[in-house]
Amino acid sequence: MMRRLLIVSLLLPGLATLAGCHLPGRPKPGDEVPRPEAVMSFDKLYAENCAGCHGVNGDNGAATNLANPEYEALVDDATLRDVIANGEKGTLMPGFGQNAGGSLTDAQVNAIVSGMRAKWAKGNALAGQNAPPYKSSGDGNEADGKRVYAMACARCHGATAQRPGSAGSILDGSFLALVNAQTIRTTVIAGRPDIGQPDWRGDVPGHPLTDGDINDVTAWLLSQTPANPGQPYPNNSTMSEKPGEAQPKAEVKQ
Repeated sequence: MMRRLLIVSLLLPGLATLAGCHLPGRPKPGDEVPRPEAVMSFDKLYAENCAGCHGVNGDNGAATNLANPEYEALVDDATLRDVIANGEKGTLMPGFGQNAGGSLTDAQVNAIVSGMRAKWAKGNALAGQNAPPYKSSGDGNEADGKRVYAMACARCHGATAQRPGSAGSILDGSFLALVNAQTIRTTVIAGRPDIGQPDWRGDVPGHPLTDGDINDVTAWLLSQTPANPGQPYPNNSTMSEKPGEAQPKAEVKQ
């Protein structure tokens, strides 16, 4: 009995010391990782959900230049929330909201919209500019759109898909398969200053594109989308194929 009491008396000071220390692996105050739905920091939400396509600073990405003040002025809050939460059909923009299968809550979507406005909006950058509206006013005319393309776009993007211009081809079938009418319209109106693309006022010097011009060129561009994007050669599946027999090569137009 006396031996047990002696052992306990020797252990008690050590246990008291340990009680005031952080054991290995025990998190310190402030080390707790917040639940995903509790994150409200714009910088963190943007970095994890948007920067991969739109660029770290909202520019120089593969997708829309979000740091463009004209884009920020063109699109209203409700539209931004809808695109972020539900995605954009006909494009690679997915829906990040929980109702669309994403992980963001409504509050987090609102935090991204508010953060974009605070970071990149510069008042109403389109005030007094008579800019075409974000949404199309009607269907375009493809024949007129071909004329608008030749007048306003071909100089930089090339007259045909086979002969792209210095700014790259927007007649390429693979590109057209990844955009929809709204993407084209938004880009024509707001431009892409991060890559040197002018807005609707600068495509033709002294002749800003009208709402009708944009409707027409959008309709014509989408009419150029091939039935099988990414397959530039004719389908030879109907040809007879025998082991060891070489098939004729598809003609490539120059």
